[in-house]
Amino acid sequence: MQLSSVELKLLRRFRKIYTIIAFLVSLAMAAVLLLTVFNLPAFGKAGNPAENEVIGRYIGKGLEETGAVNIVAAVILDYRAFDTLGETLVLFSALVAVIMLLKDEPGVFTRRYRERSQFEPEKDQIFRSVAALLIPCLLVFSIYIIVNGHLSAGGGFAGGAILGATFILYNIAYGIEKARRFLNEKSFLRFITAALLFYCIAKGYSFFTGGNHLPSVIPLGLPGSIFSGGLILPLNITVGIVVACVVYGAFCLFNRGGL
Repeated sequence: MQLSSVELKLLRRFRKIYTIIAFLVSLAMAAVLLLTVFNLPAFGKAGNPAENEVIGRYIGKGLEETGAVNIVAAVILDYRAFDTLGETLVLFSALVAVIMLLKDEPGVFTRRYRERSQFEPEKDQIFRSVAALLIPCLLVFSIYIIVNGHLSAGGGFAGGAILGATFILYNIAYGIEKARRFLNEKSFLRFITAALLFYCIAKGYSFFTGGNHLPSVIPLGLPGSIFSGGLILPLNITVGIVVACVVYGAFCLFNRGGL
C-alpha cells in the first residue's frame, strides 16, 4: 500500500515530534536520576544512619510477625510483598511484549520448524540420554529451592529460574512437539494468570487485615517447619511459577518464534 504525499508529510511530522518528545522525556529522567545521586549522603560519612527503625523492626520482630526463619524472604514476601508483586507483573508484561513482537503465525512457525528439524539437538542420542538423567534432578532441586525459601537461602525467583532452565533443557532435548503437550502458550498464560491472581487475592487479604488491625485466619506455623511463615510458602510457589514461565517462554520465542 502506497501512502499519499499528505500522509507521508504527516508521518514525517509525527516522527519529528515523537523524536523531540522522547529526547525531552529521556533528558528529564536523566536529570532526576543525577540530582538524586548528587543528593545522596557521602559514602562513609560519620553521620550516616547505620541502622534505622525499619531495619530494627525487620530484624527484631521478623520471626515473630511473619513466622519465617529467613528474614530476607520475610521482607520480600511479607513486609514488602507489594514491591514483589510489581516485579512479577513486570516479568509478565515482558513476556507479553515478547509474544507480541516475536510470535510467528502458526503456519510460519511450522514451516520454519520443519526446515531446521534435522539440525535440532533432539537428534543427538547422547544429549538426550544425559538430559534424561539431569531433568529429574533439576526438577527436584528447583522445587526444593522454591518451597525452602522461607527457611534458608532460595525462594521463588531462584527456584523459578532453575525450573525454567529445566523446561528449556527438556525442549532442546526432546523437541518442541513433545514439550507442547504440556508446555504451550495457553497453559503458560493460564499458569501465570492464576499465579498472579492468587498473589493479589492473598496479599490483598493480608493488607486488609493488617491495615485494619484485624486478626488473620492464616496461621504462621512453627518457625523452622516447612508449613510455616503464613503466606510466604504459597507466594514463593506463585513467584516461582511466573519466573519459570517467563524464562521458558522468552527462550522459545527468541529461539523458534513460538511456544
